Amino acid sequence: MSRATIELSSGIAAFLTRPHTATLTTLRLDGSPHVAPVRFSFDAAAGVARVTTRAGARKARNVLAGNGTARVALCQSDGFRWVTLEGRAVVTDDPARLAEAVRRYTTRYRGAPPSPPDLVAIEVVVDRVLSLNL
Repeated sequence: MSRATIELSSGIAAFLTRPHTATLTTLRLDGSPHVAPVRFSFDAAAGVARVTTRAGARKARNVLAGNGTARVALCQSDGFRWVTLEGRAVVTDDPARLAEAVRRYTTRYRGAPPSPPDLVAIEVVVDRVLSLNL
């Protein structure tokens, strides 16, 4: 998975550290969008956003169906301010990558995420950042 540093304004960077919920949009096999509320972390230095979830969750299954080519969008909003992170996504159950996702989530939201037995991380290599009023 190719990663690149993402340049963010100070306003966007600060906004993405606040403990807000976002929406994750994935595509079903028929091309229709699936939108789910999620919590996530963003590592601008690596250009990677991470969402923890269950392997059997629709969002994870949609990404897996893309066989490494799935594109997703994460959108965090607060009133008339929002940031959308877009990119290619993969699902991983690699213990080191899961630990990093959990660590970053715990830091951002000041508490560990749920830890079901089929915990996975959706990793998004961000290649586009859109925003309004930040």
